[in-house]
Amino acid sequence: MAVVEQVQEDARAALKAGDRERAGALRLIAAELQRAAKDAVGGGDVDEVAVLQRERKRRLESAAAYRDGGRSDLAAGEEAEAELIAGYLPAQLDDAELAELVDAAIAETGASSPRDMGAVMKLLVPRVAGRADGRRVSAAVKERLAG
Repeated sequence: MAVVEQVQEDARAALKAGDRERAGALRLIAAELQRAAKDAVGGGDVDEVAVLQRERKRRLESAAAYRDGGRSDLAAGEEAEAELIAGYLPAQLDDAELAELVDAAIAETGASSPRDMGAVMKLLVPRVAGRADGRRVSAAVKERLAG
């Protein structure tokens, strides 16, 4: 079952359970997934994980902005939505798994200095797609190549 179908099914279940807040958040997520599918060039496949990650990041950024503005009530709502979205994302790599993938990519590319970071990232990003944040991957590669 596609992620969008699962989200829609969960939204219906939330409505039946009387959880309007959850249903509303799920509807927004489903709408974003459908919009991405509609906008896909040439009817190509949509990277649902990328859409979910983008939406989660937006919620977290909004939550931070609300907290900075002294609106912790609104921030809590955004954080709850981000957590809801995270439930549809693939399981994240732990530090040991990420380090193993980084080491393998460095060995494959023959990288030996921070100047080789681009080649390592080019090889590594598709392997961790959706399972690790780009900043986290970049930091791990930088740490391995620097030390």
